[in-house]
Amino acid sequence: MKLHALNIKNSNRVNAIKLSTLALVVSSLVACGGGEAIVDTSTTTDSSQSITDNGTGTSSSTQGVFCEYSYSDYNESESVQATSAADWSCTGTTRDLVANGIPDHKVGTFPNADNPNTISEQSVNESYTLEPVETTQATMLGGPRGMIGVVLNGIKIDAGTGGSCDDSGTDCDLGDNSGNWNIEALSQDTFSFGTDDNNAHVQPDGTYHYHGMPEGFVALRGGNSTTMTLIGWAADGFPIYARYGYSDSSDATSALTAMTGSYQHVTTVSANRPSTDIYPLGTFGQDWEYIAGSGDLDECNGRVGVTPEFPDGIYHYYATDTYPFFQRCVKGEV
Repeated sequence: MKLHALNIKNSNRVNAIKLSTLALVVSSLVACGGGEAIVDTSTTTDSSQSITDNGTGTSSSTQGVFCEYSYSDYNESESVQATSAADWSCTGTTRDLVANGIPDHKVGTFPNADNPNTISEQSVNESYTLEPVETTQATMLGGPRGMIGVVLNGIKIDAGTGGSCDDSGTDCDLGDNSGNWNIEALSQDTFSFGTDDNNAHVQPDGTYHYHGMPEGFVALRGGNSTTMTLIGWAADGFPIYARYGYSDSSDATSALTAMTGSYQHVTTVSANRPSTDIYPLGTFGQDWEYIAGSGDLDECNGRVGVTPEFPDGIYHYYATDTYPFFQRCVKGEV
């Protein structure tokens, strides 16, 4: 059911539009990561199939790193009250995960006014290569394209959303990505997806998942400005770190600094875009463009460099406080 109202945090903005013409689904959020467009199309693909560069691919080994990570404990959070379990193992050429999708840290209140779904146990079974191969191409993942990565606690990463607006901006639906303008979860305050302090919320099937920095898990791992913190693995087998990296990517003795993504607001706004007076730049995935060198990271929020676990260097991703928050694409073979 569509509600003829818009969930807008800024009441001043409400007065600027005719609410009776707007449509927004609040009660039926669906799969996230539906159709954002954020990467440099000259070097990437929007297909769910991987594109590999067999001539220039660079292989790395992650064997022996967090191969025996295992956790099982009861989560007393009011919105959880269930045992969180995640078990990683390395067998042959793969890194395998069996988990139940229950978070291992405090969470916000679910259901809530903007996310009417309840956290429930899931069957999480993932297998990633121990020999990831970096390519010169990027492959979009997330939502219906397939899981882009998972945090060590077994909670999936899905930075995009399934919400969109039509060109007029009068038909916006948080559960339908058929519109031309894909709504972002964290880079705007016009719409609320009911995310908690971990930048996460719950899908209708009970799947708790992260759109951005998993603050509760980072804290459990002791993440802070004095150390790099490995928090998960991407679908291509490369590691994911939280927030901090070496200021000199090739020097482990250099100072740690908060990594920044290399996306900026578009400089030319499409004439077909809904009004920026109602939906400021940053509301939609199409409001962002990759500008090489404007931040620390590439179009997939990653880079090659040394890390505590990989002193000889490896391609790796970051969860960042800036857009795109988590990678929306992978640079390795999948």
